[in-house]
Order: sequence, then structure tokens, then C-alpha cells
Amino acid sequence: MTQPAHEHDAKTPAAPQASSPPPAPDTAAAFLADQLPLMTRYVDVLCDTGVSHGLMGPREVPRMWERHVLNCAVVHPGIARGAHVADIGAGAGLPGLVLAIARPDLTMTLVEPLLRRTTWLADVVDELDLPNVEVVRARADELWGQRTFDVVTSRAVARIGELARWSLPLVSRGGEMFVLKGSSAAEERDEDEAVLRRLRVRTAEVETWGEGTVEPPTVTVRLTVDGVAPQLTRKQAGTIDKTKQKPSRRPDRRA
Repeated sequence: MTQPAHEHDAKTPAAPQASSPPPAPDTAAAFLADQLPLMTRYVDVLCDTGVSHGLMGPREVPRMWERHVLNCAVVHPGIARGAHVADIGAGAGLPGLVLAIARPDLTMTLVEPLLRRTTWLADVVDELDLPNVEVVRARADELWGQRTFDVVTSRAVARIGELARWSLPLVSRGGEMFVLKGSSAAEERDEDEAVLRRLRVRTAEVETWGEGTVEPPTVTVRLTVDGVAPQLTRKQAGTIDKTKQKPSRRPDRRA
């Protein structure tokens, strides 16, 4: 028997409602210059379909610029001109789309395993007309041995050691992993030192960006390797079981 409409509706959660996007803060122009209008369009999309599709929470709308977009944009000077960059676990495009918009000289590959997210990302790339961006539906380890990049980035999706295990085999010789983390980045790096050694990490630098502009400032970890990083399973790498560790403090991540 067909249920009455009100009974059916009661069992179907309503989609999150989009909210009006906040205006760009005055500090945005310093990092974005001529790209500010295009970035503003991206923020509008994040606050609209990014919310209604469940990639961003409705509560993030008022702080979309400072907490998310500028948090990513302030690091763009840390990437070499003309680099081919991959964003692993791209989600809503943070930091990948932000970097691609802020830096049209970059070639950006957004790597994301979930279909609903890659569909949304592809629609945004088309809507914003971003010729320097491609969307690839895959896990990072599915690209091992097939693709390499000058820079592999991501934003707070896992611990340093596990991020390195996923990402470093995708870094081309002479390239680097450059990831956005929270205030515990240096602590994680030190705790995961053994894992990094197994992955042939040569340098592991923690840097801070946007002090006085974004609060809290953005913390990044930059890893380089001797030669090419090996492709290791979690057991081989000896990555820390997150369920047995205290959670690291990290910035909000897109869904």
C-alpha cells in the first residue's frame, strides 16, 4: 500500500539548505589579485550546491572564506611555477580547486574515489571553465605506477605517515609532498619518523602560512624523498593505527 506523502517525507531526511555566501574579506585580494572574481564564484558554488550535496556543512557557510578558502589560498606561493599538482581525496576541491584558481599556471589533477564527489567536481570545473583542472575517480594507490606529479597535496585527511604512504609513490623524481595539516603537524611528523624513513623521506619541513591574515594560520608539511618512494602496504610501512592514537587536532575537512 502506498504510504501517505507526509509519512514518506518523515522518513526521508531533507537535504541541507544552502545559505547566502559571505562577502570576500579585504585580505582575499592580497592572495588572489585578478583571480578574486573567479574565486568568489567558487565560494558561491560551495555555499550552494556544495552544501546541498553534502560536501560542506551548512555551519561552514559564514566562515567559508577564512576557514576554508583562504586557509588553502595562503599556501600557493609554496608551489613552484608551472607544477603539475595532484590533490588526493579532493572532496569539495580544498585545496585543489583553490590552488588551481589562484594559480592558473598550475596543472591540477583532483583525485577522489567517490562518484558523487567526482560528479560534483566535474560540474564545478565546467561551470567555472577551468582548463587547467582534470578530475580522476580513483584511490591514490590505484594510480601507483601509472601517474606521477611534481607536487602531491591534500588537506587533513589522515596522519602524516599514512598520507606519505599514499602520496609519495605518486611524486615524481625531484618532486615533493606538500600537505595542509593542523597545529599538531610537527608532533605527527616526529611520531611517524620511522614510517617516513621506510618511505625514503629525506626532508620533512613544517611551515606556517598566513600569520596575521587567517586565524589560525595554515600549517603545512613538505616532504622530499631520495629517489622514488616505495609502494608499501600499511603493514609494510608500519603506519600508526589511528584507533589506538589520540586524535590529532586538524582543520575542518570537506566531506
